[in-house]
Amino acid sequence: MAEIKYEIVKKGLKEAIERGDYQVGDKLPTESDLMAQYQVSRYTVRRAVGELQNDHYVYRIQGGGMYVDDWQDSVQKRTINNKMIGVVTTHLADYIFPSIISGIDRAISARGYSLIISNTHNNREKEAQSLQKMLDNQVAGLIIEPTQSAMPDPNIELYQQIEAAKIPTLFINAHYPQLQVPFLETKDMEAELAMTEYLISQGHQRILGIFQVDDMQGTHRMRGFINAYMAHPEISYLNKTIMYQSGQDMTKVLKQVSTIMSQPEHPTAVMCYNDELAIQIMDVIRSLGLRIPADVSVTGCDDFVLGRYIKPRLTTLEHPKEKMGLDAGTMIVKMIEGEPVESIKYEMPPHYNESVAKRN
Repeated sequence: MAEIKYEIVKKGLKEAIERGDYQVGDKLPTESDLMAQYQVSRYTVRRAVGELQNDHYVYRIQGGGMYVDDWQDSVQKRTINNKMIGVVTTHLADYIFPSIISGIDRAISARGYSLIISNTHNNREKEAQSLQKMLDNQVAGLIIEPTQSAMPDPNIELYQQIEAAKIPTLFINAHYPQLQVPFLETKDMEAELAMTEYLISQGHQRILGIFQVDDMQGTHRMRGFINAYMAHPEISYLNKTIMYQSGQDMTKVLKQVSTIMSQPEHPTAVMCYNDELAIQIMDVIRSLGLRIPADVSVTGCDDFVLGRYIKPRLTTLEHPKEKMGLDAGTMIVKMIEGEPVESIKYEMPPHYNESVAKRN
């Protein structure tokens, strides 16, 4: 039904322009006027206008409204911000994201492009706002980290609109299989499987895995953990798993960990979704009077810089942060310039440090 409505708005504006009701350079009615005229939502109006922009019937001036483009001259295509590349990530200023964004900026600035950045805080409403912001700014290309990528996405229509508009787009850290978009990801499942196997080889049979399961990275890491145990049926029943989602009250998760680790036959190792979580878990373990790694070994993931300075130094898996950013920046410029690209899946080399001890 939404598609029919936006096509009605698009057809009405297009016919009005073609019959001369609006001349080249004339200002068109505002979004609010069009919403009232056609009795549709703002999103429907924006989708209709977005397609007319792609067809060079309409152009926007940021903060200044919509105008009739020189639609009869197909050679002279108006592009706004054609040297701007949009980057949408779940976080900006913390954890591994500054390194990724720095890598992107280094790659694209060398080719004369600049960044426009938006942060979703792993929230679907903010993701919709970020994507619409990029569409409104008519960026030349988009680099996107999907929000809550393991969950059904209510913003899939916006992604389809981006795809239909032929805006060069690539995903980082996760992707939506239903969209034909190249991506850069880590081999999370394989890496976590190998780390679990390492712990088992060190004599750990009772291992607790803690995973964020509303993004694909977390679900893949959990799958690797479970698959490793399934290869050892004699001990597979000894594993424990805690799952949580972003935005959840982490005090409840930490309390759950504390309860499990207080048991007489508590796990001898804890595998964490990422290093940030591992650092918190180490504090919980110490608060129970347990020693790391003598009583409990701990592993993380992503090779977060702070994990290198805690004692004992954290055993982790390396995320190719800046390389992913450099590759993403290089790829998006190639896509803008019409060159073919292929998706990349990175290895996650293990860093075996002092937070893991062998069990006798």
